[in-house]
Amino acid sequence: MLIYPKIDPVALQIGPLAVRWYGLMYLLAFAQFWWLGRRRLSAQPWLAGAGWTVAEIEDILFCGVVGVIVGGRLGEALFYAPAYYLHHPLEVFAVWKGGMSFHGGFLGVLLAMMLYVRKTGRNWLDVTDFIAPLVPLGLAAGRIGNFINGELWGRVADPALPWAMVFPHVDALPRHPSQIYQAGLEGLALFVLLWLYSRKERPRGAVSGMFLLGYGTFRFIAEYFRTPDAGIFGRSDVVSMGQWLSLPMILIGAAMLGRALRRRA
Repeated sequence: MLIYPKIDPVALQIGPLAVRWYGLMYLLAFAQFWWLGRRRLSAQPWLAGAGWTVAEIEDILFCGVVGVIVGGRLGEALFYAPAYYLHHPLEVFAVWKGGMSFHGGFLGVLLAMMLYVRKTGRNWLDVTDFIAPLVPLGLAAGRIGNFINGELWGRVADPALPWAMVFPHVDALPRHPSQIYQAGLEGLALFVLLWLYSRKERPRGAVSGMFLLGYGTFRFIAEYFRTPDAGIFGRSDVVSMGQWLSLPMILIGAAMLGRALRRRA
């Protein structure tokens, strides 16, 4: 069995100022969004033909950063640990300690994009289709941050599993390194799927639908290897909180994708 390598969550400290790996993963996520957005713009001429510019990528990134941070923390507080944050309300602002709900961040980004659409007059689905392939690698970076923090560890695994890992700060049992699974599924695999799918011009809403369907499915699978969170419905080893939140994404994504493809036909 592997032993979790105790990693100092602080990457750099200068006096009272501490730069944490978790925060650096988020900066990496935002940087790759900007870089991939420019790549999409230069490689796919129909986007430039639709009026997309680098300045718009930067505006969307700014709105998305606010949506991710605010929505992620509020989602963590409301979906997963309402009792704790009710008694420790100031902890909601302690972003550097980790604890960001993807589904909360996703809702925060949706709200931010709604405001962006209202301001610019762009079509809602045109915006979500454009940004969907730019997101997964950022999700992978966030999961690596979870691994460095030693949080969101996996369920107990067969000791014979070659990559079963003991997290000494949890217990002495072999566990799935579920943070790495999620980085691979929700991050790398979803990125490859969306990047290849979006290389050709697709009907409006198809790429967004593929994102929802792909993320929801990958997250639903990964939850079987991750220690379930208690959540607002209580702890369940059958259907976890993350799976409950992923089900609507799967259903809505499949409906959006089917509708977009029927419209093209």
